[in-house]
Amino acid sequence: MSSALNSEQSQILTPLLTADPGKPFVVAQLGQSLDGRIATVSGESRYINGEAALDHLHLLRAHVDAVVVGAGTIAADNPRLNVRRGPVQSRPARVAIDPTGRLGTDYRWLDPDGARCLVVTTDPSKSFGRAEVVSVSHRDGMIAPADIVAALFARGMRKLLIEGGARTISNFIDAGCIDRLHLLVAPVIIGSGKSGLDLAPVAQLDRAMRPPTRVFPLSGGDVLFDCDLSGGR
Repeated sequence: MSSALNSEQSQILTPLLTADPGKPFVVAQLGQSLDGRIATVSGESRYINGEAALDHLHLLRAHVDAVVVGAGTIAADNPRLNVRRGPVQSRPARVAIDPTGRLGTDYRWLDPDGARCLVVTTDPSKSFGRAEVVSVSHRDGMIAPADIVAALFARGMRKLLIEGGARTISNFIDAGCIDRLHLLVAPVIIGSGKSGLDLAPVAQLDRAMRPPTRVFPLSGGDVLFDCDLSGGR
């Protein structure tokens, strides 16, 4: 592990850093309020979580091969998806999932800073500026999360961070494609607004997921729940 990491950071990142190099490892990160909201009714989401949670996000980015988001997140938030905070600096690839090819080329994730940019889409004829086009088959316009993971793994991206949005993360969880879920809960109650995870319903509680979970209190009141969703695979 990097000597730049403190003991808690090393403990948190152990599953990621020691993962089997022969297969993909996928971690998802989602920040929310105590009552499970990721935005207000008006769509405001900056910043529900505090500085320590933001540091943690950038720490995850610094230790994966690619940061993956849905096209909706890019259109709504225009994120850079780079590493700007913390003791470890790197340039993970930036990946947009855009089945219909709706994204233009004027978003900040495409800034020419040396990082590789890729668009996962169903139309190989589309152009996305400097981004590489990753054409993946679809069913009814939807790309299976497992096919996205496989396509990126084939291009050398073994460790993936699924950063958003909540719909994309939920799809990957429902598909059984997430190894670890990092759920960052802020000490705030919003009361209404956009909810976080929206998974396939279960009729009985004994069918609910109860993943092995580690809990890390962060400075400023945020709490990190590190949930093992791998099911031993």
